Amino acid sequence: MPIRSEHHWFKSSYSGGSGTECVEAAFVQGGAAVRDSKDLSLPWLTFSGKAWADFIAAIERAGL
Repeated sequence: MPIRSEHHWFKSSYSGGSGTECVEAAFVQGGAAVRDSKDLSLPWLTFSGKAWADFIAAIERAGL
């Protein structure tokens, strides 16, 4: 998908300071999108709202 300025992309507060090991996420219609912060020209991955919620819940359960 092309880069769209209307999306508010954000990084985790746990991301490294160098910016070389991070992905960015944005809430999009019906779910969430994830992209590589090193190369914004690459396509992003999209996940349904349920898949995103399950992913976040698994991270929280694991204490990450």
